[in-house]
Amino acid sequence: MAVYPGTFDPVTNGHISLIERASGLFDKVIVAVVENSQKKNFFDIDKRVELMNTSIDDLNNKNIEVTRFDGLLAAYAEKIGACAIVRGLRAISDFEYEFQMALMNRKIAREVETVFLMPALSWVYLSSSLVKELARNGGDISGLVPESVNQAFAKRPS
Repeated sequence: MAVYPGTFDPVTNGHISLIERASGLFDKVIVAVVENSQKKNFFDIDKRVELMNTSIDDLNNKNIEVTRFDGLLAAYAEKIGACAIVRGLRAISDFEYEFQMALMNRKIAREVETVFLMPALSWVYLSSSLVKELARNGGDISGLVPESVNQAFAKRPS
């Protein structure tokens, strides 16, 4: 079993691509939606969990489960019996931070490996931050996020 953590604010097509690929590598993938008090979230955690569940419905994979969590990722992974933490790497700029986190997670939970997956080439530039910025400025995000996320943005007051 693997855990794929993130704030997913919002979930993007890049996240969905990684979840789908991870579900082919592991018998079970726990998508752990993180409540991160250091970030100013666009959507609250309940909405992010709802949007993730709706977004993965189309995958038809019985081995994907969405949950929420707060606290130390490595301790959470160990607690649920995960053998791996899945992280995405888009560019070399992601590597330094992710490498540092992977080493700290290994120190906390030695039996839990970090597995890095590259996004599909079509999503290598995509981030939740870019989607939010585009949406805030009236841009079209429909090709970047699952339809439920696109609709959630459309319903938000400007």
